[in-house]
Amino acid sequence: MNDFSSEIFYRTARSGGSGGQNVNKVETMAEALWDVNASRFFQPEEKELILQKLQKKLNKEGHLAVKCSETRSQLENKLIAQRKMTEMVAKSLIKPKKRRPTKIPKAVIEKRLDSKKKDSFKKEMRRPPSVD
Repeated sequence: MNDFSSEIFYRTARSGGSGGQNVNKVETMAEALWDVNASRFFQPEEKELILQKLQKKLNKEGHLAVKCSETRSQLENKLIAQRKMTEMVAKSLIKPKKRRPTKIPKAVIEKRLDSKKKDSFKKEMRRPPSVD
């Protein structure tokens, strides 16, 4: 996987929640933004996959956006947001394997036919004898 961390840029804002006076003064919430289309680290096919699978995470400008306000440290929040973004991109590049249906084993087919014969014989024995 390519290390595209040099292309990520950050915006900060005041985060809500606990933190006392720190919340009111310091911009600890970090938002990591990455312009997928302008990336030099990915091929066009890979970019298409990323854009397709992560389209709900894209903002109006077409940047992949990840916010983090988990800690009271801006630097830690930036690192967490970068890690989350890297994981998301890595997961989006995984192509699922095409499912091939398995062949039904002969033993299973024979067992099913045998049970049908037994059921048929059981029901045959329930009938009254025919008068001929």
